[in-house]
Amino acid sequence: MRRTLAAAIAAVVLLAGAACTDDQVAGAPAGTKVSVGVIPIIDVAPIYLGKKKGFFSRRGIDLSLTTEQGGAPIVDGVLGGKYQFGFSNVTSLMAAQSGGAPLKAVASGVASNGRSGRDFSAIVVQGNSPIRSARELAGKRIAVNTLKNLGDTTVRQSVRRAGGNANNLQFQAMPFPDMPGALQAGKVDAAWVVEPALSAVITQGGQVLASNFVDTAPGLTVALYFTSQGTMTAKPKLVTDFTEAINESMRYAAGHPEEVRDVVGTYTPINDTVRISMILPSWPVDINRPSLERVAVLGERDGIFVKAPTLDQLLP
Repeated sequence: MRRTLAAAIAAVVLLAGAACTDDQVAGAPAGTKVSVGVIPIIDVAPIYLGKKKGFFSRRGIDLSLTTEQGGAPIVDGVLGGKYQFGFSNVTSLMAAQSGGAPLKAVASGVASNGRSGRDFSAIVVQGNSPIRSARELAGKRIAVNTLKNLGDTTVRQSVRRAGGNANNLQFQAMPFPDMPGALQAGKVDAAWVVEPALSAVITQGGQVLASNFVDTAPGLTVALYFTSQGTMTAKPKLVTDFTEAINESMRYAAGHPEEVRDVVGTYTPINDTVRISMILPSWPVDINRPSLERVAVLGERDGIFVKAPTLDQLLP
């Protein structure tokens, strides 16, 4: 009888262990519930991998990830208490900070890989489009994920570098996943896309006009993870734990590209062709401050900022 009972208990334990996911670390407490606003693009693959691998749960963080269309609504979500942390492009953060929002970056988010024509971000057109240079985008309809933001500034910079007029561009806001279809249907003339939307466009016959991040600054830091000053003051240990976990996640993603390709399909729909062909960004732990100073100058020139952002107040 004892032998039968022991065998039954062992079987239950074995089944329970097999049912655990990677982020349910054995013996780890339930953890502090932490909600993070993200965007369904390749940029945030590290945080999904970090959750899967247990980098957050090992530090007592029960992580919940919610997708938004762009950085601006995530900034609003953090300021409004919807999220404890967020992922946002640097222009949204600079705009908020220059307007007086109490935000603080805690970690790097993603960076350009620096390869013109093979970066994870690009301005694209359909294969049969008469547009063959960023110089020819003046007066054309260009899809960006949000208006008066990083897309505006970096697309304008590509147009300027190609010798075109960057003052007469017609930007249209739409989610990244909608852009390949809008381009095929002729609803826009061009689109600023990042992976996996970039590979979706290319596999449908689209063409890259310019690598807008590469045109803007060498090794551009594109986005950051951030929180509110209130969270920084009230929960310093949580901020430290989150920062350590996201930095570990970034390093892991940089060293495991195939796992990056696999995890992207868990939070945004992609087919195998896109998964295999995606161009990966860089995930450095260090923030490239000179590149952000360049974005700040361009954003002020484009009228995006109320006043010049103060990077010392925004950056860690």
